[in-house]
Amino acid sequence: MRLSKLLATFVLVLPFALAAPPATAIEAGKDYLVLSPAQPGGLKSKVEVVEFFAYTCPHCFELEPELNLWAKKLPKNVVLKRQPVIFNDSWEPMARAYFALEALGQVDRLHADVFNAIHVDDQKLTEPAVFFDWAASHGVDKTKLKAAYNSFGVSAKVARAKQMGRAYKLSGVPTLAVNGRYLTSAAQTGSHVKALEVVDALIRQESKRRRK
Repeated sequence: MRLSKLLATFVLVLPFALAAPPATAIEAGKDYLVLSPAQPGGLKSKVEVVEFFAYTCPHCFELEPELNLWAKKLPKNVVLKRQPVIFNDSWEPMARAYFALEALGQVDRLHADVFNAIHVDDQKLTEPAVFFDWAASHGVDKTKLKAAYNSFGVSAKVARAKQMGRAYKLSGVPTLAVNGRYLTSAAQTGSHVKALEVVDALIRQESKRRRK
């Protein structure tokens, strides 16, 4: 009788065990880097994931659709932020473009379109005049965009982007940071999918740490 009950329990539990995806085992130094010193990141009730990117980077373009799908499944205690990176002067125009669109509340609407304009349509948006005309053709007020692009507020964010690149010790993009403590990327893990799996594991790790 005991054996039959045990077998019945096993049959009931087995489908749930098979359905539950195994937690990704990750290793510091192999799958991700530990930042030292750690940078400010996240809120008391949130885990912050920062995507360091550049519009002109083909790998960032490849990551974008996967990142968007992944972001839709994030738990409520996680926030995703995008942060342009400026490694040299030639990277600054597109960082300014991002911050200018952000200042006008147009980033969510045009973020993917900027990537497509550069990597699919081969438009030279790094040239400010070309970027302004392109944005105007997508319904953005050209005068307001120019003013935002050259504003003190955007210049401050450009300076901050340069400082963050140094503080996070970035060597390439796209790079994903979790709570200012960990960095991972496809260059380290082997693929964008694996990098996002590592981020998921780090999110669980950080959520658990904050509950203690």
